[in-house]
Amino acid sequence: MTHPLRGQSAIVGAVDAVSPTGSLDRTASQLEVDMVRAALDDAGLSIRDVDSVISTSGMMASLDLAERMGVRGRYTDTTMTGGSSFEVHVEHAAAAISAGYCEVAVIVYAATPRSGKNPFAGGPSMGGDLPFLEWDLPYGFGLPASSYSLAARRHMHEYGTTSEQLAEIAVAFRAWAAKNPNAYRRDPISVDDVLASPMVAEPLHKLDCCLVTDGAGALVMTSAERARDLRRSPVYVLGAGTAHTHGMSISQMPDLTTSGAAVSGPNAFAMAGVRPADVDVVELYDSFTITALMTLEDLGFCAKGEGGAFVEGGRLGPGGDLPTNTNGGGLSYTHPGMYGMFVLVEAVRQLRGEVVDRQVAGAEIAVANGCGGVLSCTSTIVLGTESTL
Repeated sequence: MTHPLRGQSAIVGAVDAVSPTGSLDRTASQLEVDMVRAALDDAGLSIRDVDSVISTSGMMASLDLAERMGVRGRYTDTTMTGGSSFEVHVEHAAAAISAGYCEVAVIVYAATPRSGKNPFAGGPSMGGDLPFLEWDLPYGFGLPASSYSLAARRHMHEYGTTSEQLAEIAVAFRAWAAKNPNAYRRDPISVDDVLASPMVAEPLHKLDCCLVTDGAGALVMTSAERARDLRRSPVYVLGAGTAHTHGMSISQMPDLTTSGAAVSGPNAFAMAGVRPADVDVVELYDSFTITALMTLEDLGFCAKGEGGAFVEGGRLGPGGDLPTNTNGGGLSYTHPGMYGMFVLVEAVRQLRGEVVDRQVAGAEIAVANGCGGVLSCTSTIVLGTESTL
């Protein structure tokens, strides 16, 4: 039985602003406005069409941005789950559009941690997370690398995963970045280069860790019916799922080797009516190489514990049989603090067939997966072209 939300909404505008220098010469507030305008232009719409603004950039963020842009909204959302916020926003917007709460929703993100205009990158506040403050910080488990290192080490202990296998992920994503003129890091790297890079938090080396750059992006969503009359080929929301396992304290994670994608992924695939084997391109959150490896397992692309062997041999890179993070990912393309916006933008671009140098031929189904907090909240979106409806 078809899920009532499957294919009822579509992404019709998708843009981002990323510089190969890692810095942008605009404030986050300026970038937000620029991204909204660019995304609406991409869709062939105007600000007069918008009746929902979705943002996480601060207190009453969506209301503030809507006021600045002259939008009187019928639906608003400032849900903050860290890097998975934007996948959650797509899920919420799809439901709101289907229910008639709004017709045209804009989702926007901008942060400038590299140029220093927004040093906290729109990240979540940790002031109220007492377990984190009381039980993690006194023992040196700060954010983010030292916390993720626990997941990496546990995965190695449980399943025999190696640093060389984690390095394969960084190498594959760098190979994609080499094809992307906007990527911050484009020079080729090898497994040996990753292992020779400085140790940040054992067993994670510097090249296992994401970048720190400025960046911004925006999406425009509307109903499937309206989408068919707009400028770009619609990219339909086929499935969505969200799951969270703990707050910001890694010590509270029920299983250090399993993320919420083990729930959000199957739920999204079930809604979409597809299997992992049907997916043509994967865009996922890669704050660290271990994040990507665990996500591939939890989404069902391989069995739990088999991720290390699965990513060997260039499987994720250009020419591999599971093209993943085709823009270079948070490891090599951009990472302004919350990378989830950019997995969605790249997934849309792939399905619209507009990234010539790194285009996955015949891509019809894409998965965009966000991960927020410290492996805390995962949200999975399955997207498809007209042929998948």
